[in-house]
Amino acid sequence: MILVKKIKLEVSEQDAATLEFMQGKCRGLYNWWIMKLRDGEKWPGWKKAKKTLKASKQYDPELEHVYGKLLQEVYFRIHNAMKAFFDRVSLGKTPGFPRVRPRHNFFTLCYPAMYIQIEKGIIRLPTGGKGQKKQYADVYARLTEEAPVGFKEVAISRDARGNYYASFPVEVEEEKREEWQEEKADVVAFDLGMKTLAVGTNEKGRVYHIGGFKGSRWYNKQLDKIRRKRSKCKKKSRRYIRLSNVYKRVSERKRNKRKDSLHKASHLITHKLVERTIVVGDLSQKQMVTNEHKEHNKHLNRAVYNDWGLYTFLQMLSYKCQRYGKELQVLDERDTTKMCSRCGHKQPMPLWKRTYCCSAECGLVMDRDENSSVNILNRYFLGLAAILGWYIARRGPHTETTPCGVLHDGNDEVGIAVMPHFSVVPQLTL
Repeated sequence: MILVKKIKLEVSEQDAATLEFMQGKCRGLYNWWIMKLRDGEKWPGWKKAKKTLKASKQYDPELEHVYGKLLQEVYFRIHNAMKAFFDRVSLGKTPGFPRVRPRHNFFTLCYPAMYIQIEKGIIRLPTGGKGQKKQYADVYARLTEEAPVGFKEVAISRDARGNYYASFPVEVEEEKREEWQEEKADVVAFDLGMKTLAVGTNEKGRVYHIGGFKGSRWYNKQLDKIRRKRSKCKKKSRRYIRLSNVYKRVSERKRNKRKDSLHKASHLITHKLVERTIVVGDLSQKQMVTNEHKEHNKHLNRAVYNDWGLYTFLQMLSYKCQRYGKELQVLDERDTTKMCSRCGHKQPMPLWKRTYCCSAECGLVMDRDENSSVNILNRYFLGLAAILGWYIARRGPHTETTPCGVLHDGNDEVGIAVMPHFSVVPQLTL
């Protein structure tokens, strides 16, 4: 398992200009190749593409001042991007051709570990050129934390406010999985929402409410206020620049607090909960802001797209489940909010309705997120039982009870029983 430790760097203005220069040249070389590939040129592979670096340096002599390993890393990144593009084409997915990197984004600089020196908390980043041809001196930056041991490369990045960071990927041994007791619940299903970040239900009927970042609305008001003031100023004026810096500082504080809350929520789910299988619905944010949902609460559109960070939350769940030896399943959650978890009746449920009241005979009254989590749990069990039944049916007729709880009587029909360690909530119907 590979873990990444990100450490902030203290860089002088001169060294920051040097890093900005090298990343600009690497980004230009990357964009030049992407534009050629967009025009129909065939990608020759990273080995043949690297041989064209000498001709590129003759065309742009300033590439001599960039460290050679950084320029070679550009070809590896293009090769991986093209490989991923062709893989998506072969699988029938939306291809998504590699995009040109914009100027305002920092192009990450990847240094191999063998060319990096760290002494007394100061990291040395080499630049290109030798002797009198060396125009830019090597970059010396101070690490705010102690660097890990055993890293293979260092990735230099920059955030929106101009702070530089060094990422150290380290390979560690995977932790041994705990011995889970059979009487404990093994599966928990979560529904991602807006009022709360996630609501989960396990087999025992226990409900988990995972709250997210609560200060997003206050920060949104502050950002809107700053934007209104800045819109009345002349561009590039002293007041315009000052308000832009304030806007960056407030937005960064909002992002950091939201990221911290997502880390805490994902750590709680993957490390603290006893369930070893986590089921999450495949949430479509575009479906949550359809015309039907816009009628009552238009401010919810901003909450869906910006405030929670649901895609980042799923990414955190993915790698933390691998770290703690748990299994993550992502299911299609279509109509789970509209369907009653007791009788299966469907009815429209816009976003402003927070309580599910079944209009059929069962009369179920439940929080909409809890009802959706129960439906996701039901759907997971039904899919698992169908797979087990199909697998046992292929093995041929027999009359014994299988260890998985699937019965076969020798006919074409297969009877599926619940597995012994599954104890389903009373209102669930399998």
